[in-house]
Amino acid sequence: MRCYVSGQVQGVFFRASARHEAERLAISGYARNLQDGRVEVLACGAKPLVEEFCTWLSKGPTQAQVSNVSCELADDNPPPLFTIE
Repeated sequence: MRCYVSGQVQGVFFRASARHEAERLAISGYARNLQDGRVEVLACGAKPLVEEFCTWLSKGPTQAQVSNVSCELADDNPPPLFTIE
């Protein structure tokens, strides 16, 4: 699943918190900042766990203010772990 997270999501430990949550759920993929202020997240793993992770993305860490999350199915080959780019 590829998700784009909007709001105040850069500079608030969103990517590091996403990695921690992904590791907890055994999800691989990545989180990276985009030039337009959003965070792009690729999440690969068991469907129920990816769904749980996507629900977490809509809240993020306490410092974040998520205004929107849009997700689509992705066809990427993920890295073996969850990385921050």
